[in-house]
Amino acid sequence: MSWEVRTMQSKTSYFNGTLFRRNLSRFWPLWGLASFLGALVPLALLLQTLRRSAEGYPAENALSFTNFYYGAVGYALPVISLLYAILCAMVVWNYLYNSRSVGLMHSLPIRREGLFLTNFLSGMAMLLIPYVVTGGLCVLYSLLYGCFDLTGLAVTVAAVLGESLFYFGSATLVAFLVGNVFALPALYFLLHFLAVLLDWLVSAFSRGFLFGVSGDYSGTVEWLSPTVYLLRRVQPVCTYEEVSRRTESTGEIWYEHVLTEVHLEGLWVVGVYALAGLVMLALAWLLYRRRRSESAGDVVAVGPVKPLFRFGLAALAALLGGIALYELFWQNLTGGRYFEALPMVVCMAAAGAIGYYGASMLLAKSLRVFRGSWKGLALVLCACAALCGALEFDLPGVEKRVPEQEEVETVDLQVAGNSYTFYPEEEEALLEQVRTLHSAIAAERDSIIERQESWWGETDRETMVRLRLTYRLKNGRMVKRSYDLPLSQERMAQAGTYENLLDALINGEAMKAKRLHLNDPEYQAAGGYLYRNADNRDFDLNSREAAAILEALGQDVQEGTWGTHDWFTHDNRNDYAVDLNLYFHQTGDPEDGPVDVAEERISIRLRPAMRHTIACLRELGLVTEDTLRTYGELYPEDFDEAADAIAQEDTVAVTAVYS
Repeated sequence: MSWEVRTMQSKTSYFNGTLFRRNLSRFWPLWGLASFLGALVPLALLLQTLRRSAEGYPAENALSFTNFYYGAVGYALPVISLLYAILCAMVVWNYLYNSRSVGLMHSLPIRREGLFLTNFLSGMAMLLIPYVVTGGLCVLYSLLYGCFDLTGLAVTVAAVLGESLFYFGSATLVAFLVGNVFALPALYFLLHFLAVLLDWLVSAFSRGFLFGVSGDYSGTVEWLSPTVYLLRRVQPVCTYEEVSRRTESTGEIWYEHVLTEVHLEGLWVVGVYALAGLVMLALAWLLYRRRRSESAGDVVAVGPVKPLFRFGLAALAALLGGIALYELFWQNLTGGRYFEALPMVVCMAAAGAIGYYGASMLLAKSLRVFRGSWKGLALVLCACAALCGALEFDLPGVEKRVPEQEEVETVDLQVAGNSYTFYPEEEEALLEQVRTLHSAIAAERDSIIERQESWWGETDRETMVRLRLTYRLKNGRMVKRSYDLPLSQERMAQAGTYENLLDALINGEAMKAKRLHLNDPEYQAAGGYLYRNADNRDFDLNSREAAAILEALGQDVQEGTWGTHDWFTHDNRNDYAVDLNLYFHQTGDPEDGPVDVAEERISIRLRPAMRHTIACLRELGLVTEDTLRTYGELYPEDFDEAADAIAQEDTVAVTAVYS
């Protein structure tokens, strides 16, 4: 008798259909509610179209509907995917965070490869179902109204798939880094916005120590914050053609902008992030292969990541908490513009210690973390002291740095209500004046800070102006500086002072012509804004009106009635109560086509002597005899002799008190 028993040969399965269906059926409220909310979008479009049709408006065309697709991809898709992907990841990987659940799942006759792939496909399916429902209804709508565009649909589908893969891949990687369900969304959102947060913190911290550092968000490593980067880089770009129309009943001619072309700019960025999503999925799988079931419940489930978590949280707490404590307990006492190193070290050390021990308690799941922790705490305190010392003495040499001309691609200057852009190849002399001015400001750092600290207000001989510089370098980096500069008439007459150099630059003949871009084919007047105080009305100027005003301004410049900036005259009683601004677009070489790559603006004080500009404004119907009134005529109570006398007495009294 043979006791041999035949057995079925086993084979490795990387997908389990039962688990896949179970996930979809168990968590149907999540993707069902998301699908319902998504279906409201095409329904709203349908109702809007029916209303517009009833009012006699034309129906959507293929280009406008494609523009709607691309607008959703550029402005809504990153935010929706960011939020929805973490929800899908939390439901499919939730078994990892409970010891009983993870033990049960790992005891099933499914290998970890099968669990990983099945749960990943389940999460991706839940993530994509609402997009499929919404997109399908939008396609039906476009077919019904004859605005279907296959290219626009294909690009949109590619963008949705790419971003969904990236966001769910990043959520999956974080899911395997942590062992606690509450730590998953916290770390997920922190990592997605960490680059932006650090950029802001470092900029704010540097501004408190370094003279002239603007403290603005730089965006240097913005690509490490994908949602922000996608919102900025992936956008619809539309081309419009201005078409003249004539009203049949009255014969009046009016202009309409007709959409002629639309494409999605930055689609390659989505592709790069999709590849990054695949890499993160591969890393997540490697972590899952080595993940211990006993790590369920730990805040951080990967051993080598724990020191990074502890010291990273301490660093964030030291920067953010240090600034907050300094502003609360020291800044209010001293009122200085810049941080003092020793008080800041104390504030940062206190906040860093809180962050260090807070992270240690989370990792140990215990309050008993103080014994033997002095080495790590000492490292945090030394780092705080070293950072403050390096910035206090400007060891990186930031304050005195003035980029060389050969390094510069463009320079933007903003001062006295106007903005300018300089190009080394075309305006070498002007750019050298800007660099000389910048060097003079940096050299007088201490005296400028001293004058800022003792500043009591503007007079007819002293004033304060803000100057902003932005160097765009050929290596892709930017150098930004912002200065609040005290100006005095005495120093402005002294050669070599920054006041003298600033006045020579702004009121030079070359800058007057540059201010208006006269006879410059690379710039065109794009529009403007006019506000009349007399009747509280404002007007948006089109390109033709702006060009006409610009030509009239050029004639006033030739006659010397406009263009010279008076730094110390703040009495505008004889100026017309009209706010006038013009905008310029840089179009580049006319042979390359009109592609707008930059914008500048000028603010114009309208005076009675500017006869050409005033005549042009009257011809355009922007001002009339009744609305062309000076500030002194319109607001006499602000300029009467009694008010001037009271103001002068107050100034004398304040000077006497503080002298």
